Amino acid sequence: MFSFMPRNTRFFDLFESAAKVMVRAAEAYAELGRDYGKREEIIHRVRQLEHDGDEITHRTLDTLDKTFITPFDREDIQRLIVQMDDVVDEIDAAAKRLILYRVESPTLWLVKQTDVLLKAATVIAEVLPKLRNLKKAGDLHERLVEIHHLENVGDDNNHAAVADLYNHSKDPILAMKWKEIYDITERAIDTCEDVANAIEAIVIKNS
Repeated sequence: MFSFMPRNTRFFDLFESAAKVMVRAAEAYAELGRDYGKREEIIHRVRQLEHDGDEITHRTLDTLDKTFITPFDREDIQRLIVQMDDVVDEIDAAAKRLILYRVESPTLWLVKQTDVLLKAATVIAEVLPKLRNLKKAGDLHERLVEIHHLENVGDDNNHAAVADLYNHSKDPILAMKWKEIYDITERAIDTCEDVANAIEAIVIKNS
């Protein structure tokens, strides 16, 4: 049965909850570079955050099905919430491989990339509340440009990391493991840019 929901609260609350989960997952992933000795505990935390993100996504899509009037186009709401969840999924996938592949210690390139990822996730969390009132969005566009810049930095880092791996690794199996971890981390950063694009589409359609 359809219901009329407040146009300025329910979905925004869900968006912001999803963004908080995304930032916490990115923080945990970055923490691995500083405190790898606690990797089992940290990666367990990422797993729980992945479940939390799934729950928020399911709740949002269920609310979307039951809501007659939505603040934005339905496809934009779905795209935004699913892509934030995808960021967390990629973080979870990369973090799990550190255990599965018995990685002894993080590389400097991974530390750099998790820092880029955390910055991108943090900017998303900071700009999402601006969707509540686009007439007072302020520097929203400029903040989204920051995410595009961070994606470029992440892309450059990934190319350099893989080149360094192939040029200096003496263990081809280890090189394959790290290549996969780097690529998944880069996908998480790329997906942050997808989230920024989804936000920008909402702004353009509703300004």
